[in-house]
Amino acid sequence: MTKPDRWVIGNWKMNGSLASNADLLEAVRGKPESSVKVAVCAPFPYLNQVQRALGGSDVQSGAQDVCEHGSGAYTGQVSGAMLREFGATVVLVGHSERRQFNGETSELVAAKAAAALATGLTPVICVGETLTQRVAGLAEATVAAQLAPCAVLLATSSARVVVAYEPVWAIGTGKTASPAEAQAMHAFIRTQLTAIEPSAASVSVLYGGSVKASNAKELFSQPDIDGGLIGGASLVAADFLAIISAAG
Repeated sequence: MTKPDRWVIGNWKMNGSLASNADLLEAVRGKPESSVKVAVCAPFPYLNQVQRALGGSDVQSGAQDVCEHGSGAYTGQVSGAMLREFGATVVLVGHSERRQFNGETSELVAAKAAAALATGLTPVICVGETLTQRVAGLAEATVAAQLAPCAVLLATSSARVVVAYEPVWAIGTGKTASPAEAQAMHAFIRTQLTAIEPSAASVSVLYGGSVKASNAKELFSQPDIDGGLIGGASLVAADFLAIISAAG
């Protein structure tokens, strides 16, 4: 069985400026060499800046969303082919904030992941439960239902897919799932993936939920956690670099 790749992916969310981005990207570009795959997912207006700043380095450029359609009358949407023209190789799909604020369904997320794959992008499929769902004992059922529409993609393209588990109750709240809680859900996700497609055992499953330099090493030491999807800490060069180092 192929061992999953280690990843650290920064998600800037709706943050950044040309000036602050330049300093941050320069620092990230200068990271020490390692086997960890690193990507920066920036807002659409900054993709050109990210492409220019990271070009020629081993840090990948990424976007935070992609349209399920290739082209057409979809004002405000951005296609996978457009992202590729700006150097993106990775794209987030189904982030909890997209599901919450934009009403994205798991079926739409699967369609976006398919569109990403069709244009040569690596989709990072985000799944996770709310606090209400966890307290009600529905965490596993919620995550399984979110993964189910991606079954066809996993059966045909598992080698090109990444999954990120982000407990909604731990995003931007300062709360973090304990290493044991995170490991338990990651193990469950891996079981679900391999039930769909045996080769999906090599899919990288990342943890996203208030990962910090102080807790990254313990989280990443869990057997089924293959790295992290990093929010706020990815905006601070020293913190992001420390998290990358913890994944190595």
